[in-house]
Amino acid sequence: MLYQYKTKFGLGLILLSSFLLNTAFAHDPIFGQGPHVVFKNGVEVATGLETSKKGTEVENKLGLEVTYGLTGDWAMGIDIPYAIKADNGNASSGYGDAGVFTKYRFWRRDSLGLQKSAAISLKLFGPTGDKNAAPALGTGTTDSVVGLSYGYESRSWYRWASVRYRQNGTNNAGLKRGSKTRVDFVVGMRPNLTSYTEPDMVYLLELNGEFGDQATLSGNRVANTGGDEWFISPGFMWSITNFSIRGGIQLPIVSNLNGTQEKSDYRAKIGFEWHL
Repeated sequence: MLYQYKTKFGLGLILLSSFLLNTAFAHDPIFGQGPHVVFKNGVEVATGLETSKKGTEVENKLGLEVTYGLTGDWAMGIDIPYAIKADNGNASSGYGDAGVFTKYRFWRRDSLGLQKSAAISLKLFGPTGDKNAAPALGTGTTDSVVGLSYGYESRSWYRWASVRYRQNGTNNAGLKRGSKTRVDFVVGMRPNLTSYTEPDMVYLLELNGEFGDQATLSGNRVANTGGDEWFISPGFMWSITNFSIRGGIQLPIVSNLNGTQEKSDYRAKIGFEWHL
């Protein structure tokens, strides 16, 4: 009887731990990607502001993202951006290229206070932005991003790693922007262990790398395109029950761009999420 009681009690703790990891403590990085998916029939609504500066070009983007959980491991959604760009005294604003995406968590292992998981993802961008604006708000192409992510999520520590590959289409002028590979390594720490109903803070530090191919025009390489950049990115996630605030800033530490391109000065994000 005592053995059966201990066994049932241990199983109960594991199930409770798994529930907590999937509600209060399941997160994704700010700039990278993690394997988190919304629960079955759940809806995740996210909105926020992204800003970036590269030389004289400044871009601010307001985004609305809605995700639906088809199952406990498979989600899909839509991303609608509104962009405001300025460069050398010229400014434009309007809708950017919208995207539809899906993520499938193909592996998951739960233990007491710990969850390990991995997921694949796919995102498609359509030519919904104004490519004729100055500066342009859209690309005029259909682009795709495929990704693979891994997550280690415990009560106190997080670790993520991901790789994403973006394949860009060719516009009507014959210009094909170079494909880009992104790699991300992230560590997170929760200094204070809290319950689901209490405010929860997680601090993050990301290392983000981007490797871009040169663009081509009618099959010929375009000078001053492509190259590599690395960023160090501190951030935070504050949450309480089903609401969270996430933010961070990307600061360049290595820039190895081809030709005479402007280097990135910074990128920053602040966002709000609700799980319904």
